[in-house]
Amino acid sequence: MSLQQAPQSRVFVELVPWADRGRENNVVSGGELLPGPRRHVPSAQAQTATREVHVSGTAEVSASPDRAQVAVLVSSTKEAAAEAKKSVCRRLDYITQSLQQQGVQAEYVTVTKDFRRMENAYHMEAEVCITFTEFGKMQNICNFLVEKLDSSVVISQPQFYHTPGSVENLRRQACLVAVENAWRKAQEVCNLVGQTLGKPLLIKEEETKEWEGQIDDLQSSRLSSSLTVQQKIKSATIHVASKVFITFEVKGKEKKRKNL
Repeated sequence: MSLQQAPQSRVFVELVPWADRGRENNVVSGGELLPGPRRHVPSAQAQTATREVHVSGTAEVSASPDRAQVAVLVSSTKEAAAEAKKSVCRRLDYITQSLQQQGVQAEYVTVTKDFRRMENAYHMEAEVCITFTEFGKMQNICNFLVEKLDSSVVISQPQFYHTPGSVENLRRQACLVAVENAWRKAQEVCNLVGQTLGKPLLIKEEETKEWEGQIDDLQSSRLSSSLTVQQKIKSATIHVASKVFITFEVKGKEKKRKNL
């Protein structure tokens, strides 16, 4: 006896939008789940999720030092205490007067004095620390003092540095330039695909780096103890790099209405 083949069954599948998953079944008092009516979600409602574009932007900025400090050391050793003081004070007055004539303000000049007794003599030292904001003026003054004073006056090599405010401004500038680069990138992407760039939804600075000088400069400074003024400025230059991540909203192109 041959068995009759059952007729082939057909299965129909309907995709339910995620927003209506909670309404797919209804709960009755007995705890059973009964299928509830399914609604067709309009296409506009199904696409309520915000369209986004994710971009990253990087930037690197640098700034030379804005301050330099030079120390001028004056010393004298005499058998009489008055003679040691007179020798140092005479040259010290000449240095301070020269700085005033060159336009260096008193707030940028610090003078310290040290007087002590040695075995059979008296020794006095005076140190003049000068802070410069103009490096050309600094070189002119140092050259002038070397020419006018004797070898007992020692002028140190300039030490270049940054003020805290200038470094903080450099960090902000790196971040802002990175954000601008990311915005330009997102703008070009939207223009390429025929969309309009919307407002930013998320702005995050992911990474920042800071370093002084270049690698070659640091290696050369280790090999040579004496650097020129320009080499010192270059090695003291601060570099700041910033990387940001931004999420923008994407809007469709608005069609221009024709005037009737």
